[in-house]
Amino acid sequence: MKPPRILSIAGSDNSGGAGIQADIKTITMLRGHAMTAITAVTVQTSQAVLAVHPVPLDIIVAQIETCLADTGVDAIKIGMLGSAETAAAIGAVLARHPAIPVVLDPVMVASNGDRLADAATIASMRALAAQAAVITPNLPELAILADLPGDASEDALLAAAKALAADWGVFVVMKGGHGGDAMLTDRLIAPDGSVQTWADPRIDTSHSHGTGCTLSAALATGLGRGEAMADALSVARRFVRAALKAAPGYVARNGTMGHGQVRLED
Repeated sequence: MKPPRILSIAGSDNSGGAGIQADIKTITMLRGHAMTAITAVTVQTSQAVLAVHPVPLDIIVAQIETCLADTGVDAIKIGMLGSAETAAAIGAVLARHPAIPVVLDPVMVASNGDRLADAATIASMRALAAQAAVITPNLPELAILADLPGDASEDALLAAAKALAADWGVFVVMKGGHGGDAMLTDRLIAPDGSVQTWADPRIDTSHSHGTGCTLSAALATGLGRGEAMADALSVARRFVRAALKAAPGYVARNGTMGHGQVRLED
């Protein structure tokens, strides 16, 4: 069986912990074939995003279209977009390929707290979400998408996730990494409002740079292989947890995970 062909549309992280670099590692370790369309080049450390250089729109679109036309694509992961114009252009391309499952990781807040999207980009991301099979917001991003305050309760966020899933006709992965409980709970909300829950003890590590990128890339790889949504998410969660445990600890905090050390059993 040929490896699933996974296209990552995202920004480049020169530190290697998140973005395109994390996606390539994740897809490869899960036995997929990674392809990329880079939306922006960032300058960042483990502690801060220092600069963002957007890639010209025609180059972004050309990267996507050549992958679709040449190698072919079994699933798409979308991460950092950089602008509303980029989101609209990507949406126009996706509209011509509705059978390809899309995982939208609505990257708006980096793990170090930096805001990565302006108001116009957030609005365009809401429109793009309706074309996805699944979206994977963390709790702060879910609050932004639902236009809730940053201190919204878990019950309010869950209700908002159910509303978004129904309105957009997509699955919503409500990630619990930003919660404060000792048990980390992730939820998969279906368009019909049903909820599946995974709960595990929180991993004691200060190195979690790129967890969102990694989860969404792993989820896309499973969907590209033809796995059901819940099964693909279960494997993606296991991969993220294993990579967190294998973090090499190159820096004091918020360092890269150990993608290359993960060996999930067949």
